[in-house]
Amino acid sequence: MEQTNNGRLTKKDIWKCFWSQMFFELGSSALKMEAPGFVTAMVPIIEKVYDKKEDKIEAYKRHSEYYLSEGRAAGLSIGIAAAMEERLATENDIEVESINAVKSALMGPLAALGDSIFHGTLRPLFAGIACSLVVASNYTSMVGPLIFVFVMTAIGFIIRYYATFQGYYKGVQIVDAIQNSGLIHRVTKLAGIAAFLLVGGFSYGLVSINIPIEYTFETTVVSIQEMLDSLCPGLLPMLLIVLMYYLMAKKKINPILLLLGCMAFGILGVYCGFLAV
Repeated sequence: MEQTNNGRLTKKDIWKCFWSQMFFELGSSALKMEAPGFVTAMVPIIEKVYDKKEDKIEAYKRHSEYYLSEGRAAGLSIGIAAAMEERLATENDIEVESINAVKSALMGPLAALGDSIFHGTLRPLFAGIACSLVVASNYTSMVGPLIFVFVMTAIGFIIRYYATFQGYYKGVQIVDAIQNSGLIHRVTKLAGIAAFLLVGGFSYGLVSINIPIEYTFETTVVSIQEMLDSLCPGLLPMLLIVLMYYLMAKKKINPILLLLGCMAFGILGVYCGFLAV
């Protein structure tokens, strides 16, 4: 006989759910995106609240539906789904369809919030700090990259922790409060502005173009680089950044191809003598 339980989740079960979602973005598929990761996160919950094999199968099928959001912020959907599955198993007073309906309703807002804060603001900020430390050490120190990895990992853990546990304990109350206050729209807008400021500030210090070409007129030496700097300091790096943004945003060119192109152009420029390190 199968072991029975009362379907009540404990804090230990929510911790299991938290650790299971560490693999949330590893199982993404082209058809259902992050659904495999969502199912993985729900395994401890489903196995705890349901006794019958048929009920478990139906629960796994529910969470195998298409899902796409920001990986860390999605912890809120996971926590709410856990609470709803527990309520369905113990009280059976909610509609089965409402579980996926809530998940679908949260995908967009959580993606906007998570992408703006985590990827659009925090990642460029700490990546810029890490790059600055590398440049300051003359490319010999690993302190910058290690700080970046440690800080971003810690922030990811903190976001997942609060999202999962608060999602379970407070459920849709959080969503209603966020939606009614307009917090998502305001945070997304401010995070976007902050991201542009950060990228612009770090780009000036980290993007370097130096033209070593000089012309001599009798006793006067004219340096193209000094002339450009006197007209507008950082003009060439700014034009390069604007060009990269135009090619990515307007022409939809893959950033990796642009990165490889910049590397090839830089190597060729130094070799031919119209660029300097």
